[in-house]
Amino acid sequence: MAPKSSNSKRKTPQDLHFKSGSIVEVSSDDEGFRGSWYVGTIIRRASSKNGNKYEVQYEKLFDDDAGKKPLREILDFVQLRPVPPREKKRKFKFGERVDAYHNDGWWEGSITEECEDGKFAVFFRGTREQIVFGEEDLRLHREWENGEWQPPLEGVQEEKEEEEVKEREKKDEAKDEVEAVIRKVVNSIEAMTEEKCSEEMLVEEAPRMKEVEPIETVTEDKFSKGMLVEVSSDEEGFEGAWFAATIIEAVGKDKYLIEYQSLRKEDDSDFLREEIDTQNIRPYPPETIVVDRFKLLDEVDASYNDGWWVGVIAKVLADSKYIVYFRDSEEEMMFRHSELRLHQDWIGGEWILPSLSVKL
Repeated sequence: MAPKSSNSKRKTPQDLHFKSGSIVEVSSDDEGFRGSWYVGTIIRRASSKNGNKYEVQYEKLFDDDAGKKPLREILDFVQLRPVPPREKKRKFKFGERVDAYHNDGWWEGSITEECEDGKFAVFFRGTREQIVFGEEDLRLHREWENGEWQPPLEGVQEEKEEEEVKEREKKDEAKDEVEAVIRKVVNSIEAMTEEKCSEEMLVEEAPRMKEVEPIETVTEDKFSKGMLVEVSSDEEGFEGAWFAATIIEAVGKDKYLIEYQSLRKEDDSDFLREEIDTQNIRPYPPETIVVDRFKLLDEVDASYNDGWWVGVIAKVLADSKYIVYFRDSEEEMMFRHSELRLHQDWIGGEWILPSLSVKL
């Protein structure tokens, strides 16, 4: 399943609008600031147990009296949005909802009067104030809903609909190709014995991969303190994703206390720890196969937002880059070669390459 947005500690290609370096607007729930938005820059994503959080550096708010040290805060995902679009020139009208730039932020209000000098009086319901602004300090008020702006810019909606049609057609083609490969693999597995399948498929793949030393088989009851493992989640939206962790200790017959290697606590003070059922833990996959290049329709794991997500190579690009298709979410994303690995399944205490039916 592809990474997607979720109010969980494991944020997924949620949203490409909130990458490091992205310019965003930040809202506040503090009394006296509701309805205002301040411009900032995403510094990093701060994983937490109770939701998606980001460290943001404000553009006009400072942490010192001299105004030389920009303020930084850890904020919830719901407090962020991209910078709204703005018409190059607009004639505002009486009664329109607008955002007015005031005290280093954008404040929601309504136009109550058009002044003779081309300026506009704006009434702010929260503070019961009315202030006069020039056109350059006003913009039409928009809401960020389900990944798009409402109302959209004129002409944008038509272009968006055309793009959506093309995208659906592209995804349908990729989905058909993936399903055809899956049917072929399933039929092959049913028609061959395990030994025959392993022998024939390894011969086919030999030119582009090399074997390294075999590894010791690890079963679920051999998880030990300090062991590097991968952990899955049953949470909605994260099926099929695995996150690197370390075994801290056994806490029962079928549970272990683990510490994630990249997910951190909500206050960012340390790495996150959780008690995980044995069925959601597996050894860290061995690097027994080195792939110089991936081929079209190879089944791979893609590294994104601290986890590995299973997908299929949908397109091979130049410069060792690939488009990966995630079947469950019908999404496509681009990855570098270093961000991919051949997909393997941990079945019966052995590593299996599903697309090859080969035991490692």
